[in-house]
Amino acid sequence: MIGISKRHAVVISIMMLIALDHILRISSYLSGKLYDYYYSYFSDFVLPFGFYFLLCVAERQLPIFKHWGVKSAIVFLLPSIAETCQYFGIPILGSTFDPVDYLMYAFGALSAILIDTQVFSRVFGFWNTDQKA
Repeated sequence: MIGISKRHAVVISIMMLIALDHILRISSYLSGKLYDYYYSYFSDFVLPFGFYFLLCVAERQLPIFKHWGVKSAIVFLLPSIAETCQYFGIPILGSTFDPVDYLMYAFGALSAILIDTQVFSRVFGFWNTDQKA
C-alpha cells in the first residue's frame, strides 16, 4: 500500500464500520427491547473498542501504547471518568448516568484486547511485526 501500512488499513476499516453504523442509524431498523438496548449501550461498547485500535496506530510514535494493558486501561478509564462526572451532575459526553455503561466500556475494551491479541495476531501476519518496523 502506498502511504499507509496494512495495520493502518485494518484500523481505518474498523473505524469506517463504526462510523457507517452511526451514519446509517442501524438502530432505526430495530424495535422494542432490542432497540432500547442497542440505543442505550451499543456506542458504549463500540467506541472504546474503536479507540483501542486507534491507539494501536499510535504505537510506533508512542511506544507506551504497545502493551495491550495500557491501551485497555485508557479506553476504559476515560469514558468511566466521564460517566462518574455524569453521576455528580457534570455533563461530559452525555448527561444521564447509567451504571451499566461501565460494564459496556469494559466489554468494549476486553473485546478489543481479544481481537488484537488472539485474532489479528493470528490472522494477519503483519499485525505484530508491523508495529516494530
